[in-house]
Amino acid sequence: MTTQTHDLPEAINQVEPSVLDLIRDEREKALSPREWQFRLRGYGYAIKRVAGDQILTRLPKGTEIGVLPADIA
Repeated sequence: MTTQTHDLPEAINQVEPSVLDLIRDEREKALSPREWQFRLRGYGYAIKRVAGDQILTRLPKGTEIGVLPADIA
């Protein structure tokens, strides 16, 4: 069995500050992680978990944007 790892290029590893602000604001408004992810889909974003990290992706193709900081959960 092989384990996938997410080796994001350095350019992808950094999420823009304005996007991080949006992600944080929506997390504060949401009552649950499920609602938060639903709200993010409305902005064209999704979150996937890989090896314990939360990876922000762009819909509809799932293009990886970067790893979210640990304080956003």
